[in-house]
Amino acid sequence: MKGVFSAPGDYIYFKSQVPLHKIPIGTKQWRYYDFGPKVVPPLICLPGTAGTADVYYKQIMSLSMKGYRIISVDIPRVWNHQEWIQAFEKFLDAIDVHHIHLYGTSLGGFLAQLFAQHRPRRVRSLILSNSFLDTRSFSAAMPWAPIVSWTPSFLLKRYVLTGIRDGPHEPFIADSVDFVVSQVETLSREDLASRLTLTVDAASVGSLLLSDSLITIMDTNDYCAIPQQLKDQLSERYPEARRAYLKSGGDFPFLSRPDEVNLHLQLHLRRVGVEARPDLIRSVPKEGNGGSPSKKNDKREDPHDPPKDDNGSSENPTTQSQFPPLPETSESHSLDDQPLQNAKIWNFGNEGKIILLPCRFLNTQHAVPAQILQQLTWEIVALHLLPLYVGSLYTILNHSWKFRQAL
Repeated sequence: MKGVFSAPGDYIYFKSQVPLHKIPIGTKQWRYYDFGPKVVPPLICLPGTAGTADVYYKQIMSLSMKGYRIISVDIPRVWNHQEWIQAFEKFLDAIDVHHIHLYGTSLGGFLAQLFAQHRPRRVRSLILSNSFLDTRSFSAAMPWAPIVSWTPSFLLKRYVLTGIRDGPHEPFIADSVDFVVSQVETLSREDLASRLTLTVDAASVGSLLLSDSLITIMDTNDYCAIPQQLKDQLSERYPEARRAYLKSGGDFPFLSRPDEVNLHLQLHLRRVGVEARPDLIRSVPKEGNGGSPSKKNDKREDPHDPPKDDNGSSENPTTQSQFPPLPETSESHSLDDQPLQNAKIWNFGNEGKIILLPCRFLNTQHAVPAQILQQLTWEIVALHLLPLYVGSLYTILNHSWKFRQAL
């Protein structure tokens, strides 16, 4: 977590195959992935405070190949829970999705419950991972919550990252932490302030019309940023819910234990009556929209691609509805077997871009935001060149003064 990050090969492959859509709805900008047969009721993944739509890429890759439709979204900039409910409903209307299954982790699980409470006709089932029912404990632990919207970006990022347990970790958990940290670096100050506001704004989940039998609670047993007391309250609220416990996995089991998480997600979808359609995976044209419901509204954005114009056109002409066949093994999340493991990504000038620099004393790479690199350059100029300039100027003026006195 200490600034060491190498873009996983399977993530680079995912970005080359699955389009990232970006659409404005009202005053909100939605960034999401939508992949899989459109006729299947979607599983919508909601990340936590530190997550983005990209953190569920392993679920999209695996479950879409089995015939499920997976939608992973970024939480937009909303500043209260009622605004979240209204904005999410407008998003579903815009992409022409009516009945959904929600998978939420941490803050995402809390927002999923709120939406199920206030829009019960649209939510068919819930999968909650390391989540909670009430925000009071977070509000009490953050006394500066009233000024969070004015807090500088670096302080917000530091606060979010201090909530993630810092090593030592086993390799897969360490990789998951590094990946999420790299995603936090891409979030703007407004994004972080909005999510922290949703976390500390006083609210609690009321009773749901959804039956407990349509809820799965998936938690890790090793450690998590969510206190065990809050996770126990969630379990007590839904006593008949299906339990799926992972022996380990840390805060981000969807990255560190993707095979187990994907298995539980698939079992849940089968149990609640979602029928996968693997027969439709190869039936969509290669140049199709990859499961996106609206061609005219979809925009492609890739943090590793060159800048594009405002028309929202896709830079990648091969937007596929399927992945080329790859062997699925239990070690699919190992970075050692990825052919693109050592790929270097160079992006300068744009905020949130990541520069991967080789490290001489480690077998890894350092992830350095471009703006930090620029700041360090100016500091070097100021510390080393400025004194030389001032000294030279002093010498010239001194000699000029002596010359005038001699005349």
